[in-house]
Amino acid sequence: MANEPKAVGNKTGAGSGSAAGQRSGAGAHSSIGRMVIDARLATSEEVQAVLVKQKKLREEGKDATLSELLVKYGIVTATQLKRLMNPADDSVSQSLQQIPGFQIMQRIGAGAMASVYKAKQLSLDRIVAIKILPKRLSEDPEFVARFYKEGRAAAKLNHNNIVQAIDVGEYAGYHYFVMEFVDGKTVYDILAERRVYLEKDALAVTIQIARALEHAHARGFIHRDVKPKNIMITRDGNAKLADMGLAREAGDEAAAEAEKGRAYGTPYYISPEQVRGVKDVDFRADIYSLGATLYHMITGRVPFDGTTPGQIMQKHLKEPLVPPDHLNTNISTGLGEVVERAMAKDRNKRYASTTDMLQDLERVARGEAPLQAREGVADSLLKGLGAGEVDETYETGRADGAARASSNPALIAAVIAEGVLILILVIALIVK
Repeated sequence: MANEPKAVGNKTGAGSGSAAGQRSGAGAHSSIGRMVIDARLATSEEVQAVLVKQKKLREEGKDATLSELLVKYGIVTATQLKRLMNPADDSVSQSLQQIPGFQIMQRIGAGAMASVYKAKQLSLDRIVAIKILPKRLSEDPEFVARFYKEGRAAAKLNHNNIVQAIDVGEYAGYHYFVMEFVDGKTVYDILAERRVYLEKDALAVTIQIARALEHAHARGFIHRDVKPKNIMITRDGNAKLADMGLAREAGDEAAAEAEKGRAYGTPYYISPEQVRGVKDVDFRADIYSLGATLYHMITGRVPFDGTTPGQIMQKHLKEPLVPPDHLNTNISTGLGEVVERAMAKDRNKRYASTTDMLQDLERVARGEAPLQAREGVADSLLKGLGAGEVDETYETGRADGAARASSNPALIAAVIAEGVLILILVIALIVK
């Protein structure tokens, strides 16, 4: 498990709570860690040291929240932590009690760039979630613009698997975004509790999020921050994609130019092209991040880990991916192939669209072979033969293929079929 502690609250529609475009380093500390630092109760170095200890404990099979460890090691007292999290002592919630039409109930989440509150919408007598931009960021025009951009982006999307936007506005100097309240947990919370998903459960969640992305992509939006903390699971098992804070319209040339050269995203799940800060990031970045999230769900660990965000991102660029079924032998070969196709470092070798990935996910869920993932492997082989060498992605991404095939009759048949196809093509070229 990566060294991200549990989220502060697990009943919110706000996902990670990163309201405005977080850069790659923004996720280095957890929500509670950032709050402790912002309140000047601890230094960044002290929090980082505790995170390292937390990681070691998890490697030993022991689990503890960052809050518990901060108190245990004397960084903060239990009273300080309670006061920090208690909305009754929070001047923000007191000021916002007067937002027309809403009654603030309690704070349920907090991050470096936003706090999230549970509230009641009085006119409809329903519970909602309200994301609040902190005062210090309210004075930054860029963050304010991004905050409203998130609200407008979410408002244009209407899908059962996307957290619904309700309202966005400003009161008493605070900018707020009202959204659907999701009574449940994030995928990250669930991973922290049980460490790994069963294949059928991981597929059920991923298929729903793929449908959400398909909807967003069809309307021209790239999410750019798909990760376990931004996927909410309701009590009845419905998955919802949250946090459009980094979302960008595919045709927004001005935003693309302004963000050129910057790495926007979360290091553990960021695509290689986002790491490079290329201008033309497209829908395939979300496919990579969804693949990385699925990888985490079925293996219990992130695809690439490291001690710094920069180190992790460099691995996305250069380090070969360990096939997920090498880490969890209980998953099917087909699911492993889908993940590897989605996480190809060269985006031209990934699924061309979320719809393509969704179709393969649904095939695997039915117990069938992922046709498009296997077509991608065959295409790589053919291109390699034409160039006089085997494609590098195939070598690194499908390592130990012979060993895997020896225990999988379906894969043996697929490999034989591919070999016959290649032989026919070679003979045809010779005859011609």
